[in-house]
Amino acid sequence: MIVAVDVGGTFTDFIGIDSSGNISVYKDLTTPKSPEIGVKKGLEKFTQIQEIIHATTIATNSLLGQMNLELPKVALLTTKGFKDIIEIGRQNRPELYNPFFKKPNPLVPRDLRIEISERTDKDGNIVVKVDEKEVEEKIKGLDIDSLAISFLHSYLNPYNEKIAGNIAKKYFKYVSISSEIAPEPREYERTSTTVINALLMPIVSKYLESLSSSLSSIGNPPLFIMASSGGLISSEEAMKRPVQIIESGPAAGVVGVASFAKELGIKNAISFDMGGTTAKAGTVVDYEIEITTEYEVGGRTHYGRVVKGSGYPVRFPFVDLAEVSAGGGTIIWRDEAKALRVGPISAGADPGPICYGKGGKDPTLTDANLALGRIGEKLLSGDLPLDKNSALKGLEKLGDVIEISDQAIKLANLEMSRAIRLVTVERGYDPSNFSLFAYGGAGPQYALDLADELNITQVIIPPYPGLFSALGMLYADKKYEARKSYPKDLEKDFEELEKSLSKREEGTFFLRYADVRYNGQGWELTIPVKDIKTIKEDFESTHKSIYGFTLDRDIEIVTIRVFKVTPSIRPKIPCPKESGNPKVSYRKVFFDGEWIDTPVYRREDLPLGYEVEGPAIIEEYSSTIVIKPNWKGIVEKMGFLKVSKK
Repeated sequence: MIVAVDVGGTFTDFIGIDSSGNISVYKDLTTPKSPEIGVKKGLEKFTQIQEIIHATTIATNSLLGQMNLELPKVALLTTKGFKDIIEIGRQNRPELYNPFFKKPNPLVPRDLRIEISERTDKDGNIVVKVDEKEVEEKIKGLDIDSLAISFLHSYLNPYNEKIAGNIAKKYFKYVSISSEIAPEPREYERTSTTVINALLMPIVSKYLESLSSSLSSIGNPPLFIMASSGGLISSEEAMKRPVQIIESGPAAGVVGVASFAKELGIKNAISFDMGGTTAKAGTVVDYEIEITTEYEVGGRTHYGRVVKGSGYPVRFPFVDLAEVSAGGGTIIWRDEAKALRVGPISAGADPGPICYGKGGKDPTLTDANLALGRIGEKLLSGDLPLDKNSALKGLEKLGDVIEISDQAIKLANLEMSRAIRLVTVERGYDPSNFSLFAYGGAGPQYALDLADELNITQVIIPPYPGLFSALGMLYADKKYEARKSYPKDLEKDFEELEKSLSKREEGTFFLRYADVRYNGQGWELTIPVKDIKTIKEDFESTHKSIYGFTLDRDIEIVTIRVFKVTPSIRPKIPCPKESGNPKVSYRKVFFDGEWIDTPVYRREDLPLGYEVEGPAIIEEYSSTIVIKPNWKGIVEKMGFLKVSKK
């Protein structure tokens, strides 16, 4: 059996599939202070584990200060005269009219930023060779946990960095070298990425080592980690370059959407993942996942958009996602003007919504859905009973229960529709031309509201929606990345990158990408390279779709990157039974200002081809599906529910 584990902010999800296609699932509340405890507990529910695939939020949570642990002590070794680069950053102000804005605190204090007399020029020539004695004298007495090394122009010639790195490895277990982590121009972003990697190395290594040691009782099956790029990497690679797993979990769901969209013949899809803490949206265009190389961790978001300059830049491939603070555990409250607000604070897994009965005092979106009858009084097939009376009392503190609950859901829908617009409209796409894949424990409850808001006519609810990110990991390929800046001979340089990856990792084919811009532009667009001869044409097509214009100007290829891919063995999802008459119960559900006596189905009872007319509720182990009036759903192959307007 292959088991996928997704640690989320509220729930930890497990899904396993054996060689016969039999699927086993398990879902439990996350243990935020020690996530490995929840992982170990869940793995005990499975037998004969051949391989484990894991998505973890430990990297993100560490940088956000949510892990109740002390960040490692990191020093930075850099070129003489550049010790303040991570503090100076960029000139652009994230909030132009906010006189009280403060930049994020540097991750390395000034007294631990060490200058070395070395220099490589802009063409990659060694002007001043690094002095090995100077390096040794300056680092050997440091009381630190990890060391970052980032020299000027090392992306063109890493000679000096490698010498310094070899010396540093004699003294420190964790050494992060920029030419190995992010060999790209822009010293601020490259240094920031290297420092973040150095910061995460001790945390991620200790977590994965602890997790790996606990697997000895089940035969030490191989452990693979979901990377932010949408591929799987070995646990050893994750420990060496943990900067790759910052957005580990969210990427998995988009991988699943891309795989199943291809199976269903859906060319363009929007992934909508709403869990207990946040909601995330991404796009699949022409069956391909949208990738970005610009990311900031630990920053703030404004209506789903990362406020540039408010966090720490990371230069690594990421699945392009927009994220907002809207999940089942998002708290409903009133501000000083008594206006109703939703989020951004979440009750998370501990204490969770009021109805969970774990001590939560603040009403949440889950409590609102319970009050309106959109979810029943038991979740997880009865394993998680809900306390409806306490939820109603909590909502009463804010006003009329039904009015408050209805307004809160509408406010959440407004917030989440902005996230979808960020990955569609702002990328030059019309969301009405896409199908919406809704998953996460709460996603299927809100999907049709969002579809109405965005004029989307088709919504797809996958099997096991509350565990879909874990399911998506089972469809992820093993994928390793290498890159080179300012290539001189494109074909030759691509081949060299492919050759370097062949020495390190197994694989069966390569994916090529290029970061391209017009001469004179400050930033690039990342485009897939299928044919070197059409790079300019492909770039201009992408530029036109995003910005609405092209320029009569030559292009410049700043960085090329290659992924070596080993395809996964795609598990076969069992089809629903061919026929049957599902049992139906009824309960009052609040739709569009009125209570309607609504049929309630169990999803596992619905046979292939069965049509469900809205209004209706479909319950299953991991989620609840809300079908609004004037919509209808039909059970498709593999158990997918296709919901469309009547």
